Amino acid sequence: MSQHPQQIASIIAIHQDRPGALLPMLHAIQDATGFIPPESIAQIASALNLSSAEVHGVISFYHYFRISAPAPHQIQICCAEACQSMGADRLMQHATAVNSTDFSVHPVYCLGLCANSPAMMIDEQLHARVTTEKFAKLISGLRSAS
Repeated sequence: MSQHPQQIASIIAIHQDRPGALLPMLHAIQDATGFIPPESIAQIASALNLSSAEVHGVISFYHYFRISAPAPHQIQICCAEACQSMGADRLMQHATAVNSTDFSVHPVYCLGLCANSPAMMIDEQLHARVTTEKFAKLISGLRSAS
């Protein structure tokens, strides 16, 4: 089992008897551990009288859930229309080409900075009018702060 077996067991116990428990349970586990440990899927399924395939299907359907530990920093790049029109596709290609264990890159659809696009968020910090050069500076700052 993962590093968090007691924590996961406690979350399962709290949620298992509630109607529609699967999604709140998965959210709580990921909030507590940073991801859904693959070893916990059978335990979740058993508690909810579901198959492991059903639980895994829900996890894989929702992009929010992950089954591996996240990188130290999460980068979200807006791919909505306003940001696309200002170069978000190019920014996304650039960001995903930078192979790093320091961060992972995810597309999102609207960070609310449409007038200042393209926009991205590093962890909880919003950034506007992001170019590939600005991206490089922000990433350099991340690495020096670590």
